[in-house]
Amino acid sequence: MLTRRHIRVKVMQCIYALTQSKDDSLEKQEKFLRYSIDSMYTLYLLELSLLIELHQRASEQLKLSSKKYLASNEDQYPDQEKFVKNGLLLKIVRNEALKEELKKRKLNNWYLNEEYVRIIYKEMIESEAYAAYMQSGSQSFAEDKDFLVLLFKDTIAPNEKIYDYFEDDKLTWVDDFPIVNTFVLKLLKKAKESHPESFFLPRLLKDEDDMKFAKKLLTKTLLKEAEWNKEIEGKTPNWDKDRIADIDAILLKMAICELLNFPSIPEKVTINEALEIAKEYSTPKSSIFINGILDKLVKEYKSTGKLNKIGRGLM
Repeated sequence: MLTRRHIRVKVMQCIYALTQSKDDSLEKQEKFLRYSIDSMYTLYLLELSLLIELHQRASEQLKLSSKKYLASNEDQYPDQEKFVKNGLLLKIVRNEALKEELKKRKLNNWYLNEEYVRIIYKEMIESEAYAAYMQSGSQSFAEDKDFLVLLFKDTIAPNEKIYDYFEDDKLTWVDDFPIVNTFVLKLLKKAKESHPESFFLPRLLKDEDDMKFAKKLLTKTLLKEAEWNKEIEGKTPNWDKDRIADIDAILLKMAICELLNFPSIPEKVTINEALEIAKEYSTPKSSIFINGILDKLVKEYKSTGKLNKIGRGLM
């Protein structure tokens, strides 16, 4: 679920939080790193559970409409139960492993905040996509999947109320939200009728090596900060700590640490990752500044034999 770039961002956020709080406790930062990574999975589960709550809401509305004496908008559709019979949605709703995971983590957020479910449900039934889907005379897994993908992409993911709710719940989710949204969207697109329940409960990290990478990058960057600062000073004669953006300084230290302490990761990967993260999280000119310094350092490390790389490397 998480790529190495996401992990690097998490490490960067931890170091930034430490510099802002002036707290030099490495143990606290390691715990925060693990918590921050685990929280992404909680966010993923909450987004899936929102689909479950939408199904529940639709089912309840169907029961209410059956008792009405006046016609409603739903009456115009050939099959008023089409949405609640959506094949892909039912795979999520009936997923016992997912239910158990939600129960274990005590994730009943939408039950306690029903207004957000009502907001999404109202937007959904008023959308053109919903009308087109419900007016279709047929029902297939492919059609059901196409609609659910559209529902998530056009209604749930960009909803500002949902975004504000997640931001208020956990500040770290501000950066996680687009990452998790993209993952959920890809998951829904790849879903097949034959997929087992485990398909909807992917591993957060590819393997334990990813967590080891995160911890090592965090600790090595922090413990050898003075050494990394000297490396940067050597390539910036007029270096002024106060004039370099905090994020730029952190990304430079992380990249230097990675160049010298992770032999299986090619230098091109390290530099590219630092530049891409800088473009996303720092100033417009940050990537040019960072690239210039890292390019000089790599040339120096190669000429002095300080840079030792092995294998094909990891992304």
